[in-house]
Amino acid sequence: MGTTGTKIVGVDVKKLLDLLNRALADEWLAYYQYWAGAKVAKGPMRPNVVSEFEEHAKEELEHANKVAERIIQLGGTPIISPDFSKSNCAYEAPKDPFVLKLLKQNIKAEQCAITTYKKLIDFVRGKDDVTYDMVLSILKDEVEHEEELQMLLEDVELTKKVC
Repeated sequence: MGTTGTKIVGVDVKKLLDLLNRALADEWLAYYQYWAGAKVAKGPMRPNVVSEFEEHAKEELEHANKVAERIIQLGGTPIISPDFSKSNCAYEAPKDPFVLKLLKQNIKAEQCAITTYKKLIDFVRGKDDVTYDMVLSILKDEVEHEEELQMLLEDVELTKKVC
């Protein structure tokens, strides 16, 4: 990391790196949860659910890249092994491939991500503008993901009632 870039960070960089690596673990798990869910989804509106999951998986991978790049900028090392014991949000394997179940699992994961990024924003607000901007951008996406999934869940539930 650049010397001046380090000086402008007004928080404990070690703690920030830990929080960012936890968020990175979450992003990898979110990517995999969406990817796996898209592969096994069954039920009403399956094509719509699969399309949404694939789009969200792509965006979660983009988030992982942003977080990893920031970790490197701060002089840290992104998680380099699949040990996700430090993640904030648990991975729920899509054991039940029914779209309603998968949507509910992913809504829960997005809510956890929103909470995680809100805590990160509170930690860096006014002290690390670069991380703040990155986290705010990701937080906006996570809020949008939750809303999209909730709307899709409502549509699937309405489809079930009509049938």
